[in-house]
Amino acid sequence: MLRWLVAARQRGPFFFSQCRRPGATASLAKELAMRRFKDWSIPAVTAGFVAVLVSYAGPLAIFFQAAQSAEISPAMMTSWVWAISMGAAVSGIGLSLWLKVPVVTAWSAPGTALLVTLFPELSLGEAVGAYLTAAAVILVIGVTGSFDRIIQLIPPGIASAMMAGILFQFGVGVFESLATVPALMIGMLLAYLVFKRLTPRYCLVWLLVVGVGLAVTLEGASLEGVTLQLASPTFIAPEWTWQGTLGLAIPLVLVSLTGQFLPGMAILRTSGYNTPARPIVTVASLTSLATACFGGITTVIAAITAAICTGEEAHPDRDKRYVAGVANGLFYLIGGTFAGTIVLLFTSLPGEFVAVLAGLALVGAIASNVSAFAARKEHLEASVITFLATASGVSFLGLGSAFWGVVVGAIAYNLLHRRFTGKKAEERASDGAR
Repeated sequence: MLRWLVAARQRGPFFFSQCRRPGATASLAKELAMRRFKDWSIPAVTAGFVAVLVSYAGPLAIFFQAAQSAEISPAMMTSWVWAISMGAAVSGIGLSLWLKVPVVTAWSAPGTALLVTLFPELSLGEAVGAYLTAAAVILVIGVTGSFDRIIQLIPPGIASAMMAGILFQFGVGVFESLATVPALMIGMLLAYLVFKRLTPRYCLVWLLVVGVGLAVTLEGASLEGVTLQLASPTFIAPEWTWQGTLGLAIPLVLVSLTGQFLPGMAILRTSGYNTPARPIVTVASLTSLATACFGGITTVIAAITAAICTGEEAHPDRDKRYVAGVANGLFYLIGGTFAGTIVLLFTSLPGEFVAVLAGLALVGAIASNVSAFAARKEHLEASVITFLATASGVSFLGLGSAFWGVVVGAIAYNLLHRRFTGKKAEERASDGAR
């Protein structure tokens, strides 16, 4: 009601006075609905569709690798895909309509990569408990509006180095596949390089198409069993342990804030949208709480795919690009509804295909994070230590390498690069002079 009256006042004093008359609310609502319908355009809808297709072509492959590590059933995997798709759909549609901004949400790709390093030692119940803990922490950050302040407390080089370490093994996995499926691996690598040069925006979509063709032709994969199949969500009882909290929840919060929310908000702002982070972080975390018990990892604002929906290609008029965010959410709804079909497609293909696709999909993310921490010369050594500890894949005291990477990196940062003040600064300066 309030939004309708605000819109009416913007139309002028006479129109506003007419809308305050009895029975005028319904008429105003109808007119606003018609105006929003007119905002829809083929380029905006196409941008939303391509963003979903890129997510399913690339980051979803990482999810299937996590499922293989956890040795879960296809039925449980269907629930996972349903949960992450519905989380992205509901939050994306709601935020885009509310803020009139193309807000594209998705699941945390770095967080999913983190899962691969923890399964099967971590149980599904512990993973869900960690999802809920991470969502609650991010919710507090969103509600209090402390996102920007917390980001400033995290040394950017340390955060980027941790993410690079998490993703590093996926890049290595591409070339490890050379020993088992050399033709498939070489074919997909060449296809990636060609499409990256010719059509970088749609590279992953074409890579998925070519990869499926190569898997069928070279490896004898069969798609005969791929049929339309509706999703059936499965409830997973959460279990809270220190291993899950320290090994998954805390690193998941860090990678979500620094690897998704931070670049995602930067993309919105560089596209001309001065949207505050508070409503986006809050709604995304609430969605995460709702989907966690069905296998949905943290819902975040998208970074890579968001650029598809925020640029001029989506619509020349910046005020009408929010339609791309709504369309993106609608296509996620369709994908979540038929999550069973998506699972049938991926499970009918060789496991090496998923590994190569996931690794190539993350090359850009690996490169950006390596360059990000390498550019931070003021604490480069601590960042390198963080990267090495995380990339090692070590597990100690039941905690994964991402946790130890952050711990060791923080210690190194404080001992090697923390600024000294007062008397300590003078002593340090005199020692340097000698």
